[in-house]
Amino acid sequence: MINQPAPDFHAVTESGPIALADFQGKKLVLYFYPKDDTPGCTVEARGFRDLHEAFTARNAVVVGVSKDTAKKHASWKAKECLPFSLIADDGTLCEQFGAWRQKKLYGREYMGIARITVLIDERGVVRQIWDPVKADGHAEQVLAAL
Repeated sequence: MINQPAPDFHAVTESGPIALADFQGKKLVLYFYPKDDTPGCTVEARGFRDLHEAFTARNAVVVGVSKDTAKKHASWKAKECLPFSLIADDGTLCEQFGAWRQKKLYGREYMGIARITVLIDERGVVRQIWDPVKADGHAEQVLAAL
């Protein structure tokens, strides 16, 4: 997928529709995470929140993706003062970007969202993928790559 055009998408966020075309001319940091308001996901989101101005200064937009509802995203976004959009994925984006996969926890196997991040350049080309991602310090890692 690296150095290939990103899969085109149309999705819904807590504040309305969003599409890959909306980011033409900007870098897009698309980060996939399992669930709103959980410890690891909150650490990761706060990292992106705290560095929001630095991402903006580098012509980059951060967008989070999980299968939580737009309503749940809105609540979590307000609680954590997140300055970026959160996509309420129906599973399509997770599939397109390879984030939907078999996971294992305490010996139990299940399908879920892997914590990955995709950097898409100003022309819609995938430039870097972080997989797997450790939530703590990840935003700094992505910022350094910009």
